[in-house]
Amino acid sequence: MIERFHLKEHLSFKELTLEFDKNLIIFSGPSGAGKSILMEALLSVFGLKECGAKLIEASLNKKLNLEDFGILDEEINVFKFHKDKSARYFLNNQQVSKKNIRQIGSEFINYLTLREFKEFENIELLKLLDAICLKKDKSYQKILDSFSKNYKAYLKNTNDLKKVQEQEKKIVDLKEFASFEISKIEEINPKVDEYETLLTQKKELSKKEKIENAIKSASLVFEFESKVTEALLLLECESSFFDESFNELRAIFENASDRLNELSDLDIEGMLDRLEKLSSLKNKHGTIENVLTYLDEKKGELESYENIEFEKSELIKEVEALKIKVDKDALVLSKKRELALKTLSQKTEHYLNLLYLENITFSMKKVELHSLGYDDISVTLRDAELSKVSSGELNRVRLAQLASASEFIYQDGGVLILDEIDANLSGKESMSIAKVLQILSKTYQIFAISHQPQLSSYAQMHFLVYKEDGESRVKILKKDERVAELSRMISGDKVSSEAMEFAKSLLNTSKS
Repeated sequence: MIERFHLKEHLSFKELTLEFDKNLIIFSGPSGAGKSILMEALLSVFGLKECGAKLIEASLNKKLNLEDFGILDEEINVFKFHKDKSARYFLNNQQVSKKNIRQIGSEFINYLTLREFKEFENIELLKLLDAICLKKDKSYQKILDSFSKNYKAYLKNTNDLKKVQEQEKKIVDLKEFASFEISKIEEINPKVDEYETLLTQKKELSKKEKIENAIKSASLVFEFESKVTEALLLLECESSFFDESFNELRAIFENASDRLNELSDLDIEGMLDRLEKLSSLKNKHGTIENVLTYLDEKKGELESYENIEFEKSELIKEVEALKIKVDKDALVLSKKRELALKTLSQKTEHYLNLLYLENITFSMKKVELHSLGYDDISVTLRDAELSKVSSGELNRVRLAQLASASEFIYQDGGVLILDEIDANLSGKESMSIAKVLQILSKTYQIFAISHQPQLSSYAQMHFLVYKEDGESRVKILKKDERVAELSRMISGDKVSSEAMEFAKSLLNTSKS
């Protein structure tokens, strides 16, 4: 329920704050006073209309399950629209995209001036039929749960089977490719760190001749070793440092010579060829470790291809078994829904008769399996599709449908906004709408614009929208003020005594 509404700087409205109770709330007033502008602003704060207001706020006393949007659900949820350079939406002081605000608002707001058919979509009608079945028989929930569980499993296994069958079509090529990739890698048989070792050898080989020549030239220093030792003895200097240095130098040269001899024994062409092959693998996969991982993956794939026939046969068995269970549950659902459809049809026809419409037909046929069974519901009015009836007729059909549904579900129906739903109707038809809305107001908080006294007389809260000094204003009407406003609606600006009496009788009738 919307408890509070605040609007600032929107066209002819400067600023206003309204507080609401439940039930039926009517806005009336002269043409051009700003009633539709006010409704537009109310819808805009929930992202359902465009608006140029500077600020709109609405406080909603309703649990909204906002966790899916990353917002904390409060006891009172506050929607806010603010426009400065750009329009921004907030919910509980957290900025939210218009798309999400609209999605949240659509969950609890019905707006009957739009040519929408949400209530008559197959999924919504089937949910309503299921609610009727549940009200009559609580064990019906077990059938719904069983169908839902088996259908999800059936859908998953069917999709898995399709994937396997698609793979099977390509199995020859896939096996051939996997085998080729495996043999190509196993032929080279790469080892971790092998590439780096060969690269080091290649670098050493490129310097082998230079190193040999350098060692040969530098080894001449050993011819003067005894001369240096003799000189140090004559000088009575300790010669151990010199001996150790020359021994270390001699060991370095000997080790280097041994390593060069080893390199001489290498199969250089084979080493370079090996290095080239490893390099091609590295270029393709990044590292030798990646090559070995890829090899394991391809071996796993090849093994899975070998097992695909067995997997397919098992999936076929599972799909067939689940299909039997799904069909069994769906058949029960269809039979019970057929009975519920008669109840829904009778209820809707009842409300339509109150609204001076007739000949609505609900039909159920079997279609391809879907998430709620095999059933498809269609609705026609006087044998015409609802998309082809007038807006006035469509809204009355929607009203009748909402009233019917409110007897079975939507115990906390949300908010219903009606923009001149009684426009161009006779007094008798307007009264019929008033009576249906009175029934709906037990479930919904209803905001309606009306130019007819019949509907306005049934309001639990009656607001007058008027202009003063060019500014639109809104005030709640007390009893005597309501009589005056209803009288104006009956006879125009020149209120007659007959109009006053009729207005009083309307108010008395609405309370009875």
